[in-house]
Amino acid sequence: MLEGKAYVKDTDMQLKMQAHAMDSASQALDLYDVVDCTSIAAHIKKEFDMAYGGGWQCVVGSNFSSFFTHSKGSFIYFSLETLNFLIFKGAAY
Repeated sequence: MLEGKAYVKDTDMQLKMQAHAMDSASQALDLYDVVDCTSIAAHIKKEFDMAYGGGWQCVVGSNFSSFFTHSKGSFIYFSLETLNFLIFKGAAY
């Protein structure tokens, strides 16, 4: 696993889920090249779908904007290495 420190920029997740998000990101960075953001995001999404049920979304990159609605307690935005990670579960209407 990478030794880099993740910096949480914003979240409403419980601490245990936050740790899972950062661990999943670190694992993905060990498995995939840092420029393969699509594979990194897919890896994290699959991890969260398996652990917490379907409907998770993941965005990975060095520069992106977003605007979304999420389910309460399911949002985290953090950086690790040179990338930013946005993970959330879409809100049900």
